[in-house]
Amino acid sequence: MIKVFGHKAPDTDTVCCAVLWAWYLNEHTTTKATPHVLGDLNKETQFVLNRWKVAAPALLESVGKDDEVVIVDTNNPQELFENINEANILAIIDHHKLVGGLETKAPLTMTIRPLASTASVIHDLIGEVKLPEDMMGLMLSCILSDTLEFRSPTTTPHDKMIVEKLAKSLGVKISDYAAEMFAAKSDVSDYTDSGLINLDSKKFEVGGKNLRVSVVETTTPKTILDRKSGIVAAIEKMVADESDTDDVLFFVVDILKEEATVFTYNDLTTKIIESSFEVKVSGDTAILPGIVSRKKQIIPALKI
Repeated sequence: MIKVFGHKAPDTDTVCCAVLWAWYLNEHTTTKATPHVLGDLNKETQFVLNRWKVAAPALLESVGKDDEVVIVDTNNPQELFENINEANILAIIDHHKLVGGLETKAPLTMTIRPLASTASVIHDLIGEVKLPEDMMGLMLSCILSDTLEFRSPTTTPHDKMIVEKLAKSLGVKISDYAAEMFAAKSDVSDYTDSGLINLDSKKFEVGGKNLRVSVVETTTPKTILDRKSGIVAAIEKMVADESDTDDVLFFVVDILKEEATVFTYNDLTTKIIESSFEVKVSGDTAILPGIVSRKKQIIPALKI
């Protein structure tokens, strides 16, 4: 049985795409597969699965040399198990830049396309296959989540076309459904400060420093900014505890205003933000107008 999964700190796109691709393999090929997640689900993803009455994938805690796997929504080994190269990687389906570091036992099928969501890539791969309502709902949700309802600069006309087609088939009003998703995403009341940092966090090497870049997307940024002192304390503890993390960049993305507030709580984070975004930081936060996408706007800009 093939295991299908995405990155750690799973978001809506990575979770639902694992479900979508496993469904496709089971229903339209001779291959049998099971979807998995590599961590706890966030509130938005829980809402989406409940809304479309889809069971949450099982938690996968490890892989071994006998496992056959398909990886969705990442090709970055830092976002996967440390021993991921021991597994037999059959395919990768993704929409991020090619990072390098993964090794396979045999040739694989790799599909990476410049679209806003891995679900858009899967939409194209399955072609004319008729999706049931629950799978259409998951695909719609992935693209709305990753594009922030078309606000993100990662959005392409193709992504938007897919959403409009799915919404019409489902009888869903896009703006109303997106508002429900973002309301669920914005409820972070029961997350700890360290939980917020890990909610949507990815590691990158920048200028010889290993950085954890954490993003919280919300329609109510004040609820997170009011917790700044606790979050900074949790960041400092995380840096002390993680030998492979030099610092954390913590961005609070205001979905409605289309801007990010980043914490600049020490000399290194201040230096990175000033160098990367050509701003003058005068306190422990900096507002970055128009910045909403980690993939297209934050990571490519980072420098020391």
